[in-house]
Amino acid sequence: MDERIDAIKESHPFLSERESADWPAFNCPQENVHELLSDLKENHGYDFLSDLTAIDHFDSDPRYEVVYHLYSTDQHVYLRIATPCSGVTDPACTSIVSIWPSADWHERETYDMFGISFEGHPDLRRILMWDSYPYHPLRKEFPLAGIDVELPSADLSEVTGTSAKPAPMMGGPFHASQKGHMSTREPRADDESWTEVNEREGETGDESTRTPRELREND
Repeated sequence: MDERIDAIKESHPFLSERESADWPAFNCPQENVHELLSDLKENHGYDFLSDLTAIDHFDSDPRYEVVYHLYSTDQHVYLRIATPCSGVTDPACTSIVSIWPSADWHERETYDMFGISFEGHPDLRRILMWDSYPYHPLRKEFPLAGIDVELPSADLSEVTGTSAKPAPMMGGPFHASQKGHMSTREPRADDESWTEVNEREGETGDESTRTPRELREND
C-alpha cells in the first residue's frame, strides 16, 4: 500500500496530502485532475469510480471542491482525490466522463445539487430536480426547511400525460414517522404488510406490532 502511494506521489509532484481519517487522500490542482485520474486508472490500478461528490465550504476560498472516491478492485483499497472548482457564483470543474462513463450521473447530480458545471460533459442537465427549478439544494445558503416553489405539474402532464403528485413522506426521504411498528413505517420489497391504502388511511390494526416474517408465517 505505501509503495503504491509513494509511486503516485513521485509521478505527480503537484499533489499535496489531505487530512483523512480512513484512506489516503490528496489535493490536486484542477488543471491536473484529468491527467491524474486517467493515470490512476490506467497505471495504478484504481479502476473503479466509487463516488463523485462536492463540498461547499461557504466562506472559504475556493468555496467548492469536487471529491473523487476511487477503488482498486485488485488491491481492495480506496483513494480520495479532491480538486478546487473555479468560480464562486458559477463554479466549474473538468468532466471525467471520458475516463469513467459512470461519472455521467455523478456529475449531473453534483451539478443539480451544488450548481457545479462540468466542462466537457456530454449531457449536463439536472437529474433529480426539474429543469426550471431555480435553486441548488446542497449549497450552504439553501435553508434546511426548503423554499416553496411552484411544482411543474402542468408541464409534466402535457409532456407525459400523467399528473404530478407529492411523494409519500412515510418512510422517507428524510425520516420515518416514529408511530407504529417499523413494518408499517418503512416500506420495503419484502414488507408485505405495508400498502398505500394503510398509509393513506392510517390503518394498522393488530398486525402493526407483528414483523413481516411473522405475518408471512401465520398466513
